[in-house]
Amino acid sequence: MDDTLKRLLDVEMRAEQIARQADRDREQLIQSALMEARAEEERFEARTPELHASFVEKAESRATQTISELKRRYDERHTQLRDMAEEREEEALEAAFNLLLNPDADH
Repeated sequence: MDDTLKRLLDVEMRAEQIARQADRDREQLIQSALMEARAEEERFEARTPELHASFVEKAESRATQTISELKRRYDERHTQLRDMAEEREEEALEAAFNLLLNPDADH
């Protein structure tokens, strides 16, 4: 009986040692995971200016394209209006001369 009790106490002590070791391993894993998470967060924060610069660069590129497109449309419209004015110039001059020469005439 003494031998059995001694073996049970040995097994219980061994189980406690295993449990303590498991607690230490668990704590070490937690600390390691926290350190890794902090390192990843620092890497992300370090990249924030780069990400921001990339976003700004793309936005500026889109703005430049939009401005170019608007300028092209403006130039096209300006040309159309100039062409229309030139087409109507003779008609407008004739109407103005008629008005000057015959101010009382009903036009």
